[in-house]
Amino acid sequence: MTRANGLKSGLVGMATLLLLAACVGGPDGGGRVSNRAPAPQAEGPATDAPVPAAGGRIGTGSVKVALVVPLSGPGSAVGAAMRNAAELAIEDFQKPDLQILVKDDRGAPDGAREAAQAAVADGAELVLGPLFAANVQAAAGVVRAAGKPLIAFSTDAGVAARGTYLLSFLPQAEVDRVVDESVASGRKSFAAMIPDSSYGNAVEAQFREAVARKGARLVAIERYPVGNPAPAIGRLGGLITGPAAQADALFLPDTPDGLATVAPALTKAGFAPGRVRPIGTAVWNDPRIFALPALQGGWFAAPDAAGFNGFSQRYQARFGAVPPRVATLAYDAVSLMAALSRQFGSQRFADTTLTNQSGFSGVDGTFRFRPDGPSDRALAVYEIRSGAPTIVSSAPRTLGPSGT
Repeated sequence: MTRANGLKSGLVGMATLLLLAACVGGPDGGGRVSNRAPAPQAEGPATDAPVPAAGGRIGTGSVKVALVVPLSGPGSAVGAAMRNAAELAIEDFQKPDLQILVKDDRGAPDGAREAAQAAVADGAELVLGPLFAANVQAAAGVVRAAGKPLIAFSTDAGVAARGTYLLSFLPQAEVDRVVDESVASGRKSFAAMIPDSSYGNAVEAQFREAVARKGARLVAIERYPVGNPAPAIGRLGGLITGPAAQADALFLPDTPDGLATVAPALTKAGFAPGRVRPIGTAVWNDPRIFALPALQGGWFAAPDAAGFNGFSQRYQARFGAVPPRVATLAYDAVSLMAALSRQFGSQRFADTTLTNQSGFSGVDGTFRFRPDGPSDRALAVYEIRSGAPTIVSSAPRTLGPSGT
Protein backbone atom coordinates (compact mmCIF):
# COMPACT_ATOMS: atom_id res chain seq x y z
CA MET A 1 0.00 0.00 0.00
CA THR A 2 1.38 3.44 -0.89
CA ARG A 3 1.67 6.15 1.73
CA ALA A 4 -0.97 8.20 -0.08
CA ASN A 5 -3.45 5.35 -0.18
CA GLY A 6 -2.56 4.47 3.39
CA LEU A 7 -3.43 7.95 4.61
CA LYS A 8 -6.61 7.99 2.57
CA SER A 9 -7.73 4.64 3.92
CA GLY A 10 -6.75 5.65 7.44
CA LEU A 11 -8.78 8.84 7.35
CA VAL A 12 -11.82 7.15 5.86
CA GLY A 13 -11.45 4.30 8.33
CA MET A 14 -11.21 6.65 11.29
CA ALA A 15 -14.23 8.57 10.04
CA THR A 16 -16.16 5.29 10.08
CA LEU A 17 -14.87 4.50 13.58
CA LEU A 18 -16.36 7.76 14.80
CA LEU A 19 -19.70 5.99 14.77
CA LEU A 20 -18.42 3.28 17.10
CA ALA A 21 -16.39 3.77 20.29
CA ALA A 22 -13.72 6.22 21.42
CA CYS A 23 -10.48 4.89 21.24
CA VAL A 24 -0.95 15.02 15.21
CA GLY A 25 5.76 24.98 16.18
CA GLY A 26 4.08 26.11 13.46
CA PRO A 27 4.65 29.65 12.18
CA ASP A 28 3.89 31.10 15.62
CA GLY A 29 5.48 28.18 17.47
CA GLY A 30 8.50 25.89 17.39
CA GLY A 31 10.06 23.23 15.23
CA ARG A 32 9.50 19.50 15.28
CA VAL A 33 11.50 16.33 15.44
CA SER A 34 13.02 13.67 13.21
CA ASN A 35 14.27 10.25 14.24
CA ARG A 36 17.63 11.41 12.96
CA ALA A 37 19.21 14.80 13.32
CA PRO A 38 17.03 16.61 10.78
CA ALA A 39 17.84 19.12 8.14
CA PRO A 40 16.92 22.66 9.22
CA GLN A 41 13.14 23.06 9.20
CA ALA A 42 11.69 25.90 7.14
CA GLU A 43 8.98 27.70 9.11
CA GLY A 44 9.14 31.05 7.39
CA PRO A 45 10.40 32.48 4.11
CA ALA A 46 13.35 30.02 4.02
CA THR A 47 11.45 27.44 1.97
CA ASP A 48 11.97 27.52 -1.79
CA ALA A 49 8.52 26.16 -2.59
CA PRO A 50 7.01 27.71 -5.72
CA VAL A 51 4.63 30.54 -4.92
CA PRO A 52 1.34 30.22 -6.83
CA ALA A 53 -0.79 33.09 -8.01
CA ALA A 54 -2.96 34.54 -5.26
CA GLY A 55 -6.27 32.80 -4.84
CA GLY A 56 -7.48 30.14 -7.18
CA ARG A 57 -9.29 26.85 -6.72
CA ILE A 58 -8.19 23.28 -6.19
CA GLY A 59 -10.58 20.55 -7.25
CA THR A 60 -13.96 20.75 -8.92
CA GLY A 61 -16.26 19.10 -6.37
CA SER A 62 -19.57 20.43 -5.13
CA VAL A 63 -18.50 20.79 -1.47
CA LYS A 64 -16.69 24.11 -1.05
CA VAL A 65 -14.06 24.65 1.64
CA ALA A 66 -11.79 27.70 1.86
CA LEU A 67 -8.07 27.67 2.56
CA VAL A 68 -6.94 31.02 4.00
CA VAL A 69 -3.14 31.35 4.03
CA PRO A 70 -0.60 34.10 3.27
CA LEU A 71 0.35 34.00 -0.40
CA SER A 72 1.86 37.49 -0.15
CA GLY A 73 3.32 39.40 2.77
CA PRO A 74 4.70 37.78 5.97
CA GLY A 75 4.75 33.99 5.83
CA SER A 76 4.01 33.83 2.10
CA ALA A 77 6.50 31.04 1.40
CA VAL A 78 4.93 28.87 4.10
CA GLY A 79 1.47 29.74 2.81
CA ALA A 80 2.48 28.70 -0.70
CA ALA A 81 3.75 25.37 0.60
CA MET A 82 0.49 24.79 2.45
CA ARG A 83 -1.43 25.48 -0.73
CA ASN A 84 0.77 22.91 -2.48
CA ALA A 85 0.09 20.42 0.30
CA ALA A 86 -3.65 20.96 -0.14
CA GLU A 87 -3.27 20.24 -3.85
CA LEU A 88 -1.33 17.08 -3.07
CA ALA A 89 -4.09 15.93 -0.72
CA ILE A 90 -6.76 16.40 -3.40
CA GLU A 91 -4.63 14.41 -5.84
CA ASP A 92 -4.03 11.63 -3.33
CA PHE A 93 -7.74 11.35 -2.62
CA GLN A 94 -8.35 10.84 -6.34
CA LYS A 95 -10.61 13.80 -6.99
CA PRO A 96 -13.04 13.82 -4.05
CA ASP A 97 -16.26 15.82 -4.19
CA LEU A 98 -14.40 18.80 -2.79
CA GLN A 99 -13.42 22.24 -4.05
CA ILE A 100 -10.80 24.25 -2.16
CA LEU A 101 -11.21 28.03 -2.50
CA VAL A 102 -7.73 29.45 -1.89
CA LYS A 103 -7.69 32.93 -0.34
CA ASP A 104 -4.67 35.15 0.34
CA ASP A 105 -4.76 36.82 3.77
CA ARG A 106 -1.56 38.81 3.01
CA GLY A 107 -0.17 37.74 6.40
CA ALA A 108 -2.22 40.43 8.17
CA PRO A 109 -5.44 40.57 10.23
CA ASP A 110 -7.19 42.88 7.76
CA GLY A 111 -6.31 40.54 4.94
CA ALA A 112 -7.55 37.54 6.94
CA ARG A 113 -10.86 39.27 7.63
CA GLU A 114 -11.31 40.12 3.95
CA ALA A 115 -10.34 36.61 2.88
CA ALA A 116 -12.86 35.11 5.29
CA GLN A 117 -15.59 37.42 4.01
CA ALA A 118 -14.80 36.40 0.44
CA ALA A 119 -14.79 32.73 1.39
CA VAL A 120 -18.22 32.94 3.00
CA ALA A 121 -19.57 34.94 0.06
CA ASP A 122 -18.26 32.28 -2.33
CA GLY A 123 -20.15 29.55 -0.52
CA ALA A 124 -17.47 27.94 1.65
CA GLU A 125 -19.00 25.59 4.23
CA LEU A 126 -15.84 25.63 6.36
CA VAL A 127 -12.60 27.64 6.48
CA LEU A 128 -9.13 26.15 6.89
CA GLY A 129 -6.59 28.64 8.27
CA PRO A 130 -5.24 31.21 8.88
CA LEU A 131 -1.73 30.58 10.18
CA PHE A 132 -1.05 33.37 12.67
CA ALA A 133 -2.93 33.98 15.92
CA ALA A 134 -4.02 37.57 15.19
CA ASN A 135 -5.22 36.55 11.75
CA VAL A 136 -7.18 33.64 13.21
CA GLN A 137 -8.99 36.03 15.54
CA ALA A 138 -9.83 38.36 12.66
CA ALA A 139 -11.11 35.58 10.41
CA ALA A 140 -12.98 33.74 13.16
CA GLY A 141 -15.28 36.67 13.85
CA VAL A 142 -16.48 36.60 10.26
CA VAL A 143 -16.73 32.83 9.89
CA ARG A 144 -18.48 32.18 13.18
CA ALA A 145 -20.96 35.02 12.55
CA ALA A 146 -21.88 33.19 9.36
CA GLY A 147 -22.49 29.99 11.33
CA LYS A 148 -19.54 28.14 9.77
CA PRO A 149 -16.67 26.32 11.52
CA LEU A 150 -13.04 27.34 11.19
CA ILE A 151 -10.03 25.03 11.52
CA ALA A 152 -6.90 27.15 11.98
CA PHE A 153 -3.18 26.37 12.11
CA SER A 154 -1.99 28.68 14.91
CA THR A 155 -0.01 27.27 17.84
CA ASP A 156 -1.57 29.82 20.22
CA ALA A 157 -4.25 27.94 22.14
CA GLY A 158 -5.62 31.30 23.29
CA VAL A 159 -7.37 31.84 19.94
CA ALA A 160 -9.27 28.55 20.11
CA ALA A 161 -12.98 28.58 20.88
CA ARG A 162 -16.09 26.61 20.15
CA GLY A 163 -16.34 26.58 16.38
CA THR A 164 -12.72 27.77 16.03
CA TYR A 165 -10.60 24.63 16.12
CA LEU A 166 -6.82 24.36 15.99
CA LEU A 167 -5.14 21.71 13.87
CA SER A 168 -1.59 22.52 14.89
CA PHE A 169 1.31 21.43 17.06
CA LEU A 170 0.24 22.83 20.43
CA PRO A 171 2.95 22.99 23.12
CA GLN A 172 0.41 22.14 25.82
CA ALA A 173 0.00 18.61 24.43
CA GLU A 174 3.78 18.20 24.35
CA VAL A 175 4.09 19.25 27.99
CA ASP A 176 1.41 16.79 29.06
CA ARG A 177 3.00 13.91 27.17
CA VAL A 178 6.56 14.39 28.43
CA VAL A 179 5.42 14.86 32.04
CA ASP A 180 3.14 11.82 31.86
CA GLU A 181 5.91 9.62 30.47
CA SER A 182 8.44 10.96 32.97
CA VAL A 183 6.17 10.06 35.87
CA ALA A 184 5.48 6.64 34.36
CA SER A 185 9.25 6.05 34.24
CA GLY A 186 9.61 6.81 37.96
CA ARG A 187 10.32 10.55 38.09
CA LYS A 188 8.46 12.05 41.05
CA SER A 189 9.93 15.51 41.70
CA PHE A 190 10.04 18.24 39.07
CA ALA A 191 11.80 21.58 38.80
CA ALA A 192 11.67 24.03 35.91
CA MET A 193 13.66 26.85 34.35
CA ILE A 194 11.41 28.81 32.03
CA PRO A 195 12.30 31.83 29.88
CA ASP A 196 10.39 35.08 30.25
CA SER A 197 8.45 34.92 26.97
CA SER A 198 4.93 34.33 25.73
CA TYR A 199 5.89 30.73 25.00
CA GLY A 200 7.25 30.40 28.53
CA ASN A 201 3.98 31.71 29.95
CA ALA A 202 1.95 29.18 27.98
CA VAL A 203 4.03 26.16 28.91
CA GLU A 204 4.44 27.10 32.59
CA ALA A 205 0.69 26.98 33.16
CA GLN A 206 0.42 23.60 31.46
CA PHE A 207 3.48 22.26 33.29
CA ARG A 208 2.02 23.13 36.69
CA GLU A 209 -1.25 21.49 35.75
CA ALA A 210 0.39 18.35 34.34
CA VAL A 211 2.62 17.79 37.40
CA ALA A 212 -0.32 18.26 39.77
CA ARG A 213 -2.57 15.96 37.73
CA LYS A 214 -0.03 13.15 37.93
CA GLY A 215 0.38 13.57 41.69
CA ALA A 216 4.06 14.46 41.37
CA ARG A 217 5.97 17.02 43.44
CA LEU A 218 6.77 20.48 42.10
CA VAL A 219 10.08 21.40 43.75
CA ALA A 220 10.65 24.84 42.19
CA ILE A 221 10.04 26.98 39.12
CA GLU A 222 12.46 29.74 38.18
CA ARG A 223 11.92 32.25 35.38
CA TYR A 224 14.80 34.02 33.68
CA PRO A 225 15.31 36.79 31.12
CA VAL A 226 15.95 35.34 27.68
CA GLY A 227 19.69 34.79 27.32
CA ASN A 228 20.50 35.28 31.01
CA PRO A 229 19.86 32.02 32.91
CA ALA A 230 22.73 32.25 35.46
CA PRO A 231 20.78 33.95 38.30
CA ALA A 232 17.95 31.41 38.00
CA ILE A 233 20.43 28.53 38.09
CA GLY A 234 22.00 30.05 41.18
CA ARG A 235 18.62 30.25 42.92
CA LEU A 236 17.89 26.61 42.15
CA GLY A 237 21.25 25.64 43.63
CA GLY A 238 21.27 22.23 45.28
CA LEU A 239 17.72 21.46 44.15
CA ILE A 240 19.02 20.35 40.75
CA THR A 241 22.74 19.74 41.32
CA GLY A 242 24.81 17.42 43.45
CA PRO A 243 24.08 13.95 44.83
CA ALA A 244 21.36 15.32 47.13
CA ALA A 245 19.36 17.08 44.39
CA GLN A 246 15.68 17.24 45.38
CA ALA A 247 14.40 17.20 41.80
CA ASP A 248 14.78 14.19 39.52
CA ALA A 249 13.53 16.00 36.38
CA LEU A 250 14.22 19.54 35.11
CA PHE A 251 11.84 21.13 32.60
CA LEU A 252 13.68 23.36 30.10
CA PRO A 253 11.25 24.69 27.48
CA ASP A 254 13.61 27.01 25.64
CA THR A 255 14.58 27.45 21.99
CA PRO A 256 17.82 26.14 20.46
CA ASP A 257 19.31 29.61 20.69
CA GLY A 258 18.26 29.94 24.31
CA LEU A 259 19.47 26.50 25.33
CA ALA A 260 22.83 27.23 23.74
CA THR A 261 23.30 29.58 26.70
CA VAL A 262 21.34 27.66 29.34
CA ALA A 263 23.00 24.26 28.85
CA PRO A 264 26.64 25.38 29.32
CA ALA A 265 25.60 27.39 32.38
CA LEU A 266 23.98 24.28 33.86
CA THR A 267 27.11 22.23 33.17
CA LYS A 268 29.27 24.90 34.81
CA ALA A 269 27.02 24.78 37.90
CA GLY A 270 27.49 21.02 38.21
CA PHE A 271 24.22 19.84 36.69
CA ALA A 272 24.36 16.11 35.83
CA PRO A 273 21.68 14.89 33.39
CA GLY A 274 22.30 11.33 34.56
CA ARG A 275 20.86 12.24 37.99
CA VAL A 276 18.28 14.89 37.05
CA ARG A 277 16.69 14.20 33.68
CA PRO A 278 16.21 17.30 31.50
CA ILE A 279 12.83 17.34 29.73
CA GLY A 280 11.41 19.66 27.10
CA THR A 281 8.99 20.25 24.28
CA ALA A 282 9.32 19.79 20.54
CA VAL A 283 11.22 23.07 20.19
CA TRP A 284 14.16 20.81 21.05
CA ASN A 285 14.09 19.58 17.46
CA ASP A 286 17.46 20.89 16.41
CA PRO A 287 20.91 19.31 15.93
CA ARG A 288 22.40 22.07 18.09
CA ILE A 289 20.37 20.83 21.04
CA PHE A 290 21.22 17.20 20.38
CA ALA A 291 24.91 18.08 20.74
CA LEU A 292 24.67 19.79 24.16
CA PRO A 293 26.28 17.73 26.97
CA ALA A 294 23.79 18.97 29.59
CA LEU A 295 20.88 17.56 27.59
CA GLN A 296 22.19 14.06 26.90
CA GLY A 297 19.59 11.62 28.18
CA GLY A 298 16.95 14.34 28.00
CA TRP A 299 13.39 13.60 26.90
CA PHE A 300 10.96 15.59 24.80
CA ALA A 301 7.60 14.94 23.13
CA ALA A 302 6.87 15.42 19.44
CA PRO A 303 4.96 13.77 16.59
CA ASP A 304 6.50 10.60 15.20
CA ALA A 305 8.73 11.74 12.35
CA ALA A 306 7.97 8.80 10.05
CA GLY A 307 4.81 10.38 8.63
CA PHE A 308 6.45 13.69 7.82
CA ASN A 309 9.48 12.01 6.25
CA GLY A 310 7.26 10.09 3.82
CA PHE A 311 5.18 13.19 3.09
CA SER A 312 8.32 15.24 2.48
CA GLN A 313 9.60 12.78 -0.10
CA ARG A 314 6.34 12.85 -2.04
CA TYR A 315 6.09 16.63 -1.77
CA GLN A 316 9.62 17.04 -3.14
CA ALA A 317 8.87 14.67 -6.01
CA ARG A 318 5.75 16.68 -6.89
CA PHE A 319 6.95 20.27 -6.29
CA GLY A 320 10.76 20.06 -6.36
CA ALA A 321 11.27 21.65 -2.93
CA VAL A 322 11.56 20.63 0.70
CA PRO A 323 8.29 21.45 2.51
CA PRO A 324 8.22 23.38 5.78
CA ARG A 325 7.22 21.22 8.72
CA VAL A 326 3.75 22.74 8.99
CA ALA A 327 2.79 21.77 5.43
CA THR A 328 1.43 18.48 6.76
CA LEU A 329 -1.25 20.44 8.62
CA ALA A 330 -2.79 21.63 5.36
CA TYR A 331 -2.49 18.15 3.88
CA ASP A 332 -4.21 16.56 6.87
CA ALA A 333 -6.90 19.25 6.99
CA VAL A 334 -7.86 18.82 3.33
CA SER A 335 -7.68 15.03 3.58
CA LEU A 336 -9.98 15.17 6.58
CA MET A 337 -12.46 17.37 4.74
CA ALA A 338 -12.50 14.89 1.85
CA ALA A 339 -13.04 11.96 4.21
CA LEU A 340 -15.83 13.65 6.17
CA SER A 341 -17.56 14.74 2.97
CA ARG A 342 -17.51 11.16 1.74
CA GLN A 343 -18.75 9.64 5.01
CA PHE A 344 -21.15 12.06 6.67
CA GLY A 345 -23.22 13.84 4.04
CA SER A 346 -25.00 16.91 5.36
CA GLN A 347 -23.45 16.42 8.81
CA ARG A 348 -19.90 16.43 7.44
CA PHE A 349 -18.80 19.62 9.20
CA ALA A 350 -21.17 19.65 12.18
CA ASP A 351 -19.56 20.30 15.57
CA THR A 352 -20.47 16.81 16.73
CA THR A 353 -18.69 15.31 13.73
CA LEU A 354 -15.57 17.43 14.10
CA THR A 355 -15.25 16.89 17.86
CA ASN A 356 -15.90 13.16 18.12
CA GLN A 357 -13.69 11.60 20.79
CA SER A 358 -12.30 8.94 18.46
CA GLY A 359 -10.40 11.53 16.44
CA PHE A 360 -8.78 11.13 13.04
CA SER A 361 -5.64 9.64 11.57
CA GLY A 362 -3.25 11.87 9.65
CA VAL A 363 0.33 12.21 8.47
CA ASP A 364 1.45 13.23 11.96
CA GLY A 365 -0.56 10.58 13.78
CA THR A 366 -3.91 10.60 15.56
CA PHE A 367 -5.51 13.94 16.44
CA ARG A 368 -8.86 15.25 17.57
CA PHE A 369 -10.57 18.56 18.21
CA ARG A 370 -11.87 19.43 21.66
CA PRO A 371 -15.29 21.09 21.88
CA ASP A 372 -13.64 24.29 23.16
CA GLY A 373 -11.28 24.47 20.18
CA PRO A 374 -7.77 23.15 20.99
CA SER A 375 -6.64 19.78 19.70
CA ASP A 376 -5.27 16.64 21.29
CA ARG A 377 -2.51 14.81 19.46
CA ALA A 378 -0.82 11.43 19.86
CA LEU A 379 2.88 12.13 20.42
CA ALA A 380 6.05 10.09 20.73
CA VAL A 381 8.64 10.69 23.44
CA TYR A 382 12.25 10.97 22.31
CA GLU A 383 15.49 10.62 24.23
CA ILE A 384 18.70 12.35 23.18
CA ARG A 385 21.37 9.65 22.97
CA SER A 386 24.89 10.28 21.73
CA GLY A 387 23.83 13.43 19.94
CA ALA A 388 20.70 12.04 18.22
CA PRO A 389 17.02 11.58 19.15
CA THR A 390 15.65 8.07 19.67
CA ILE A 391 12.04 7.13 20.39
CA VAL A 392 11.63 5.71 23.90
CA SER A 393 7.82 5.74 23.88
CA SER A 394 5.93 5.45 20.62
CA ALA A 395 2.97 7.64 19.81
CA PRO A 396 -0.25 5.82 20.72
CA ARG A 397 -2.61 4.91 17.90
CA THR A 398 -5.62 6.09 19.89
CA LEU A 399 -6.20 8.92 22.34
CA GLY A 400 -7.49 8.57 25.87
CA PRO A 401 -9.96 10.97 27.49
CA SER A 402 -8.90 14.62 27.31
CA GLY A 403 -6.99 15.95 30.30
CA THR A 404 -5.80 12.59 31.62
